[in-house]
Formats: sequence, structure tokens, C-alpha cells
Amino acid sequence: MPLELYLDLHSQPCRSVFLFAKINTIPFEFKTVDLSAGEQYGEEFGKVSIIRKVPVLKDGDFILTESIAILQYLGAKHRTPDHWYPADLQKRALVDEFLSWQHTNIRTHGSKVFWFRGVLPAVTGAPVPKEKMDAAVEDLNASLKTFEDKFLQSRPFIIGDKISLADLVAIVEIMQPVGTGLDVFQGRPALSAWRDRIKKEISVEVFDEAHKVIMNVDTLPQTFENKGLPEFLKLRIQKMFN
Repeated sequence: MPLELYLDLHSQPCRSVFLFAKINTIPFEFKTVDLSAGEQYGEEFGKVSIIRKVPVLKDGDFILTESIAILQYLGAKHRTPDHWYPADLQKRALVDEFLSWQHTNIRTHGSKVFWFRGVLPAVTGAPVPKEKMDAAVEDLNASLKTFEDKFLQSRPFIIGDKISLADLVAIVEIMQPVGTGLDVFQGRPALSAWRDRIKKEISVEVFDEAHKVIMNVDTLPQTFENKGLPEFLKLRIQKMFN
């Protein structure tokens, strides 16, 4: 029986897990968890994970949460090529370094821009105040500069000539604000070339499949009009503006 992956491809970590499984032809059953409807707080999903976040991996009776742990588990179990998470101590440390850094940098700032440009206008019917938007974009730009200067430098990929988990996690995070129409690659030729190399490595078709949902955030207003605004989303919006 194939393992089960509980995913919503609006989520960056879910896309990284989805891409890794697809690229490495790991068989899995896609279990959709609609975050916009609050399905992660439903009774059925609660039986799978009390953490109530996606992605979740279910392999028989074994359940694993947290995208990085899931990526490493899939790589080890299915003996994926070494370049994804190298056995070489220093190369692996470079992967781990980026994975540790990105949570509070590219992920935090890219997600905030996504919310400010995509989600909040869709659910409130009004744009985010300019000063808040400008500050969010400035933080994102600072993270992208650090990414280029520190982690990418002049290398083809983060750890050198081969793609790794670090690149996979980085690209899904950087694509998040792109889904709102903000072209973060404009004026960044090194970043653009890196993105194109990743697409070539994993195939444009698979890349586009993973990002199809996020590139259609214009449908968010209709989504919330049809489903209503979940209580958890109302609370999150309040916290962002308090």
C-alpha cells in the first residue's frame, strides 16, 4: 500500500514534499486537506495529526509531521540520489544550515507578503495599508539578498553543482509571493538563472503542476465567498493587525 501524503499545495512545505515525491517517483496517495476551509481543524484530520498542520506523512501505522523531517524520511527510505541530502559531512551541513535559516527569513517574509497581497485583500475586500506592505516587501528583499550573497553566491545550486533539498525548499518559498503577482526575480539575474536550473532539473511540467494552485490566487475571493471565512482565519487576521 502506498504511503499517504496529506497536503494543500497552497502551502510551501507541502509543495516541497509533493515535488520531492514526484521527482523521485515515490508512489503516494494524495490526501487533500483544504486549509482555506479549515479542514485541518476537523475531526477526521485530528485523528491523523493532533498538530493539525500539513504536510503529514502516513506510512502504514507510522505518522510523521514537519516537512523537513518528511523529506529526510522519504530520501532515506527510498534511497534517493545522494545529492539531495549528501553523505558528505560538509555538504550536508550546508543543506542543514539553509534549512535552519529559512524558517525565520525567506519563509516568514515571503508568507507575509503572500498574505498581505493575496489573502487579506481577498477576505477583507480592502488592500493592506501601504506602510505595512512596504515594510513586508522590504523584509522579503533583505532575505532574498542574503540568500543570493550567502547561500547561492556564484554556484549553480546552494551546495555546488548538484540540486539538493535546500534548493527545493528555497524555490517553493520564493515562489509564494510570486503567486500574488510580485516578480521577485525581476532585476535579479542570478536568482532567475538559479530558478531556471531548478526547473530544468525537476522538469517544467512537474514544477508547474506543483505551483498551479498558487499561481491562481485571483480565485481566492470567490473561494471565501463560497465557503465563508473560517474562524481560525478571522483570528489570524486580527493578530496580524494588532
